[in-house]
Amino acid sequence: MADKKAAGDRILSDNRSAFHNYFILERFECGMVLTGTEVKAAKDAKVQLKEAYASVDRGEVWLLNAHISQYSHGNRENHPPIRNRKLLLHKREIEKLQVMTREKGLALIPLKMYMKGGRIKCEIGVAKGKKLHDKRETERTKSAEAEARAEMRRRA
Repeated sequence: MADKKAAGDRILSDNRSAFHNYFILERFECGMVLTGTEVKAAKDAKVQLKEAYASVDRGEVWLLNAHISQYSHGNRENHPPIRNRKLLLHKREIEKLQVMTREKGLALIPLKMYMKGGRIKCEIGVAKGKKLHDKRETERTKSAEAEARAEMRRRA
């Protein structure tokens, strides 16, 4: 049963630079309020989250600076590529995010956008910025793990 569910999930966009620039402390799955042409463009994977971030404003969570390209077969009803999009969360989750983002140095960063059960979801993370030496340390551990895996494959 889990295999069927996983097979239906499809990643539309991934924010790899978020993992390079931030420590991800906690993750939340959000629904999104999108227009019809945005949904069609997103299903074609015409989404970019690189410069995007989220913000809590008056009890609502908004996705800002996310770029969803215009739908190729859209007409005058096509959407603007960059606009504020509302994220759907439970009230308790929104309150928790609001408390966490008031803390100095924490931000809400979209990690990926994906299809789940026919709906488009966005995973946001509460993130703390990395310093240069943290980035170097992460890179060092990744390369050490890759070398160890390669050595294990060579010996097997």
